Order: sequence, then C-alpha cells, then structure tokens
Amino acid sequence: MKQTILSGNEAIARGAFEAGVKVASAYPGTPSTEILENVVQYKEIDASWAPNEKVALEVAIGACFGGARALATMKHVGLNVAADPLFTQSYIGVRGGLVIVVADDPEMHSSQDEQDSRNYAKFAKVPMFEPADSEEARLFTRLAYEVSEQFDTPVLLRSNTRISHGKSVVNLDDPVSGLPEPGLERNPTKFVMLPAHARQRHPVVEQRIKDLEKWSCDQPFNRIEDGEGEVGVITSGIAYQYAKEVFPKAHILKLGMVHPLPKDLIRSFAERCKTLYVLEELDPFIEEQIRAMGISVIGKDVFPICGELTPGRVKAALSGEPDPAAYEVEAELPNRPPNMCPGCSHRGVFFQLKQLGAYVTGDIGCYTLAALPPLSALDSCVCMGAGISNATGLCKVLGPEERQKVVGVMGDSTFLHTGINSLMDLVYNQSPATVVILDNRATGMTGRQDNPATGFTLGGDVTNAVDIETICRALGVKDIQVIDPYDLELTRNALKKAMATPEPSVVIARRTCMLERRGGAERKAPLVVEADKCVACKACLKIGCPAIEWNAEAGEKGKAVVNQMLCVGCEVCRQVCKFDAFRSSK
Repeated sequence: MKQTILSGNEAIARGAFEAGVKVASAYPGTPSTEILENVVQYKEIDASWAPNEKVALEVAIGACFGGARALATMKHVGLNVAADPLFTQSYIGVRGGLVIVVADDPEMHSSQDEQDSRNYAKFAKVPMFEPADSEEARLFTRLAYEVSEQFDTPVLLRSNTRISHGKSVVNLDDPVSGLPEPGLERNPTKFVMLPAHARQRHPVVEQRIKDLEKWSCDQPFNRIEDGEGEVGVITSGIAYQYAKEVFPKAHILKLGMVHPLPKDLIRSFAERCKTLYVLEELDPFIEEQIRAMGISVIGKDVFPICGELTPGRVKAALSGEPDPAAYEVEAELPNRPPNMCPGCSHRGVFFQLKQLGAYVTGDIGCYTLAALPPLSALDSCVCMGAGISNATGLCKVLGPEERQKVVGVMGDSTFLHTGINSLMDLVYNQSPATVVILDNRATGMTGRQDNPATGFTLGGDVTNAVDIETICRALGVKDIQVIDPYDLELTRNALKKAMATPEPSVVIARRTCMLERRGGAERKAPLVVEADKCVACKACLKIGCPAIEWNAEAGEKGKAVVNQMLCVGCEVCRQVCKFDAFRSSK
C-alpha cells in the first residue's frame, strides 16, 4: 500500500474518491475550504461550489436520491445554514450514501463563534464520526458511506482546524468497486416528507440510533488502549493526541464515533478506572451523557470550555495553574495586525463611509476588517446576509434623520449566499436603508474561490456569470449606481446620494480583487512620496494601507514612505493627500 503525507482536508478528499463518491458540493469556509479544492482533482467526482451551504447539501441529497454516493462540506456556521435539509433528511434516510463534513474552529482562528457541531448530530439524530489524524480522516470518510447505506442515514464527519490543516502519514487505497449505477427510483413514501410519511419515519430514526449505539460498541473505531494504574481518559478527535501526551500511562477509551456513544463500552471501561477524565474540546458533549449514565467523571470542572485544547493547557488545568496561551512562539516576530491587502477595493468605500458618518451594518468577508483601526468603519457583523437585514431592522426603529445614516454592506459572494433574500425583504418592506455590494469578483476571505458571479466554475470552466445589477433591478430596486471604488470622489458622491434617497438604494462597488488568480486585477507602478511636500499630517495613514509606512526619523515630525514591494499603484492615498505628496514612480 502506497503512503504519503496529507492534511486532514486532503485526506477527506482522498477518502471520498476511494469511497466512490460521484457528486461533491460546498460553499467555501475556513477550515473546510480545501476539501473541495482537492476533490476537484479527482475527475471521477463532479465537484462544484454552491451559492450557500443549504444548496450544497440539497445538491448532494439529490445525487443521493439518484443512488450515487454524495458529499457536502462546510464549516461549523455553515451547518446552521444547512440545518433545514439535514433534519428532514435524517427522517428520509438515503439511497446512495450521504456524508456531510463539518469543520469546527475552536479558538476562532477565522470564525465568529466556537460552535460545537457535535450537538447537531444529537439534535438531528444522525451518527457522527470524529477523526484524530489524517489517516483516520481518510478511513472515517470511507467508513461513513458504508454506515450511511447500512443504517439508511446521512452521516456527519466532524473535523476541526487542527485536523483539517495538520498533516500526517496516510495510506492510499484503491477506490471501491461494484457500487450500483445511479438511476431514477420513485419512492414517495420515503422521499416525500408529508406529515403522514414523517410520522412513520420518526420511530425508524429512534430505533436507528439505538441500533447504531449497540453496533458501535464492537467496532474498532471505538477502542480501549490499556495503560497502567487506575486512571482512565475518555476522549475523541484531536483531544486524543493531547491525552496520549499528557496521560502517557493512563487507560484510554478513544471514541471514533461521538454520536451515538457506545454506552456499554463506556460502562465496561469505567469499571476498571478509579479516576476517570473526559477530555474534549468546547462543549461537555461526551461528559454530560456519561454523567447522565450515573458515572462520575472529571471534565469541564477542570478543563477549559473555551478555545482549543493543547498539551500545555491540559497540563495547566490538571495542576490548577492559569490557562496559558494556546500557542506561544519564542522567536520575536514583526507585528502584523489584520488588515486589508494593499490595493484592496474595499478600502476607499469604508474610508468614505466613515467620513460621511454612516452607521454600517456589516457582514462576513474580507471587509469585516474595516471594523479595525484606522478605518473603524463597521458597526455590526452577525452572519452571512445579516448586513442588509440588520439595516432593514434598524430603519424600522429610527427617526428619519438617523435612518439616512444606515448602510448595509456585503460582498458579492455573500450577496449570492444569503443577501438576495435580505435585499428582497428590504425592498418589499420599503426600507430606506442604503445597500453597498462590494463586488470584487471573488470569494475573497477564504482564498479567492469562484462564485456564481465570477463566470468560472470550481474546475475553472467558463460559465454564466450572474449579473448582480440585474438581480437588484428584478427585486425592485430603482436607484442603482455602479462605481469604481478606487475613485474616492465618485465613491463619496454615490454614497452621499444613496444615503439621501428616501427609498431603497444600492451602490455596487465593482473592482476585481487585487489577488485575483486570473490576472484580471489592474496593477500599476508603485507610488513614491516626495518628502519636501509631505507635511506629516498623517492623513494617508487613515486609509490603513499596509504599503504606507511612517519614517519617524525623517524631518522634525516624520514623513510618509511607500513600501515599493507592497504598493500596487491604486492611488487611493494620492487622492487622500491634500498636499500632492504622492506621485507615480514611473
């Protein structure tokens, strides 16, 4: 058997290929994004980006109805969006195997919360596997399809940031053979969840969980590793790796399936241990169920409930010491605060919104960074699509003067994800809020993936590009302006006009992301600062461009300088400077 080193996301993609998956769909979201970006390398799988996670799961469900094995992947907050079809699909079951990969983000490296997706498995009454390394990520993906078809159920596979992005040795196996060919099958009693049909399915779902619980007690993915003494640890996923390091001599019950729990196996394990720990990240999911079984354990009364676990944090918790930082680097590194890239097309929009005193309801994307200094131009951020909906709600409770200040902002990918419904509601209920759609022709925050407005598929094929302006008109917006956000005066005038309009208005700020992969972005010669014209007013620093630096030793008060390696020649700084100190280096 051939071996290689893969990340967890790469291993899940490999497992899907080996399992004979025919269709895979996803909306990109860190830390899950790279799964589909690797799946697309396997030409046997039809892999595609969906506008949102709900659609992605529904596409996979459709393939499942056709008798094919199908995959949907998403990050933890994406599962909230996909929950509607998930819960009903639990009642329906499957025809071809159906697996949903959800990647949690403890420590919130790139997320707005630390949601523990294991709760969805219990809530939706479906099994969930949790790998502890890349090899298990591959194996559990394959196994999940077998379980899906054996027990007639969708299956959740839970990853997290460390599993998704960490790398370890993986065995490569051949794809399975002999799977049935896809085809149509009419079975409305199973596939159509009318109340009468659903009432018949609910007892089946409850019995399925009981059957899975008994079955899992004898499966190798739930295993006891014998140690020494009377200390035992029950753990799963990445926490298993930390348990092995911190409790080298303890007995360990490693759970590969975290729902339903193998209760008979847990009872048997508990009998041999005088002291029993439950080591898990985030919620006391396993701990609470074991306590409900009448077994005494040590868990979140000692170990932290917030953030990632690390060997250091586990050791500190056991000794009663203060919770250390998740990861410490001894080397002195340069300060690199989160910031929009040089030449980011969002910068000018937020600079002018701040100048106009707008109250900005924001959304999820690169532009969320506008909340940070020096722009400090974002006043709220909840979830995908909320930028427009929050603006609608605000306008319902504010007086006429304050209403004019409310501006809902979101990117092109977010608009297509959930923003269309939000704008529909705003127009339908005649909210006077201003909407700004930052159209940079990419799903920028997660790595510049394509979306329905870019004109390209996940595989790079040319396709129809959704016309955002036409969508806005179809929803009933009459006042639409399309601007180049590099032009600050044009941007200011457009925003000012829209904010003064007593009806729904949309400003589309269109400029290709500077990091766009196909060379569509326009890069010019970098700028330079003429030192004799710089009066040290620091107005240029207020746009927060990483390419503008301050030389405190130049002159009496210092001078602005442009980092030639970073500047892309967007000339936003040149427009901000009232003393004409910036010029092209050409």
